Amino acid sequence: MTYKERFEKIITYFKINQPIAETELTYNNAYELLVAVILSAQCTDKRVNEITKTLFKRFPYPQKLAEADIAEVFEYIKSCSYPNNKAKHLVGMAQMLVNNFNNTVPSNLDDLLKLPGVGRKTANVILSVVYNQPALAVDTHVFRVAARLGLTHNAKNPFEAEKQLVKHIEKEWIATAHHWLILHGRYVCKARTPNCNECNIKDLCLFFENKDKKIQTNEELMPL
Repeated sequence: MTYKERFEKIITYFKINQPIAETELTYNNAYELLVAVILSAQCTDKRVNEITKTLFKRFPYPQKLAEADIAEVFEYIKSCSYPNNKAKHLVGMAQMLVNNFNNTVPSNLDDLLKLPGVGRKTANVILSVVYNQPALAVDTHVFRVAARLGLTHNAKNPFEAEKQLVKHIEKEWIATAHHWLILHGRYVCKARTPNCNECNIKDLCLFFENKDKKIQTNEELMPL
């Protein structure tokens, strides 16, 4: 199977079987999603949603968070990973929204990247989910799944993976593709123990294609 054929068949599968794929983070507006995505680094969406239930009651909009004491924010988010850094980033981000962007989450990549705690992945989530732009965020799940399926080749970092992916996905499906890959990685193609038996696209997967070859090679090397 050629690279192009593999790509087309996998994307077609998702289009047919999962035409609607969305973030599992709970949010009501761009500000809330931005906070949630910053918190989600190295943390599960389930945990983030528990944290934001109370966090957004206390800091419902940027101005409130901008005026917050970092130590107080830390108390609300301490159950997530890296709470010290994230508390500083959240307050700094809110202050910049208030002072530089009129309390509005920017709708372009360059401005989003100016915000504390916002990297390319987070910025692309906001652009795709909130502003419906053809941006594809590459997190650890997307990076792993794309490589295993054979949708990326020798990508050394998320940015290289992103460039390879968007090159071969129709513009209208780029934003959705992020969710296809992240959800597949979260529930099927897991990092340590991929559930290949439960995967409906294993026959299109480069990792699965080579899995039996590796097992056979290992068996041949075993002593009698």
